[in-house]
Parts: sequence; structure tokens; C-alpha cells
Amino acid sequence: MPGLAEAEEFYAGVLGWTFRATRLGENFRVALLDGRPVASVGALAPRLSVPTAWTPYFAVEDAQATAARVRERGATMAVGPLAFATGRAALAADPSGAVFGFWEGEVVPEWHAGQEDAAAWVELRTRDAFAAAVFYGEVLDWACERPGCCDVAYEHDHVVVRRGSQTVARIDAGAVEDAPDPQVRPRWHVHFAVADLDAAVDRAVEHGGAAVTPVRSSPTDRRVTLRDRTGALFTLSEDIA
Repeated sequence: MPGLAEAEEFYAGVLGWTFRATRLGENFRVALLDGRPVASVGALAPRLSVPTAWTPYFAVEDAQATAARVRERGATMAVGPLAFATGRAALAADPSGAVFGFWEGEVVPEWHAGQEDAAAWVELRTRDAFAAAVFYGEVLDWACERPGCCDVAYEHDHVVVRRGSQTVARIDAGAVEDAPDPQVRPRWHVHFAVADLDAAVDRAVEHGGAAVTPVRSSPTDRRVTLRDRTGALFTLSEDIA
């Protein structure tokens, strides 16, 4: 994000996050909810011509080998792998254009995203969920036979990726590749859970954000996609089950 202070002020006011420094340097922060890590926020380097966005990063054993697999499968390496104090990071786009990152190195041990009661999770909306599952499975080594690998399952017309009992990601079909609307073209959606959706939306607007979709309801939750004041899209979800 362009300015860490601006991002910290926005998400502290909207979601109640606090922030702590990391070993990656002064341009990075870990966001905490009730003392537990839920996200990482970094200042955009001026030399990187990429838009402000929430981007999922997946842990890998070898960033260089992962980058090679990305290229071999017709996708695009945008940045890196770049070396940091605690590992290496890279940014890529899958064959449909959805942007994702991967990380080789230390991982915060108490990281909470993806767990049963997590405050954050990710969802890929793309044209072909099966093709996407194959791509990410091959690139990120999902569904391998080694201990600790992620399991991939098809449930209710979408793909669910789990590591043990924890949901890592969900892949849904239906996005339109050439649509100008970022809600329908292929991309990774980052979700944050809130207890009161309407109050959280009001706080987002008060802090300079804006809703970009109406509130949508399902049998299990209510959700809305917003744009923060730096331009990054994110989705808030209230559990009603």
C-alpha cells in the first residue's frame, strides 16, 4: 500500500486491528486482531508499477522452482523472487490473469488465517475452477503424497483446498476474463470476518472507503465488497448461520 500509516489508520478504525513491526524491515507490518496475526501490510516500492491490492501469498519450499513452474504452465512472473531478511517472495499472475504471491522462508507460527474461526480467508473467482485447481495444484504442489501437503476436494460446485482441518483457499467458477468490472474478472478475493457487517461498512465509509457492491445474503452469511481509501478491494463477511 502507498503509505503504511494510512493503511494502519484505516484498518484500525474499520476492523480494530493493531500492528507490529516485522523482521522484513520498516516497510512491513503484521496486522493483529485480539493479539493474533490476520494479515500483513507492506508499503509499495515506487519502482514497482503495481496497483494497491490485497494479494494472497502461499508458502512454498523453493521460490525459484515455483517460479519456473509458473512459467512452464503459461502463466506470468511479475516480480521476483526477491530476497528479504527472512526469505524470498515473488508475485505472479495465473493463466487467467488472477494475481497471487508465494513465499519461501519463515512463517509467523501463530498465523491464524484459514483456521476454523479465522478472521481472514481467500477465494479465487475464475472462469474454470477445474483448470485453476490443476494449475495451482501443480505450481504450489497441492494434493501431493508427501506428509503435510494440502488436500483438494470438489464440494458444491467449487474447489476447497485444505491443510489438515484448515481451509487454505476456495476456488469458484463463473468470472468473465475480459470484463472491466473487477468483481467479475478473475481475481483472488480476500475476506475478513466481522461481527456486525452494517456497522463495519459505516466505519469504512467514515474512514474514506466505499462499498462497491450491495450487501449480498446467503443462508450462512452476509457480505459486501469495499474499496479502502488507497484503492484496494476487500470483502467483509458476517456469519448468520
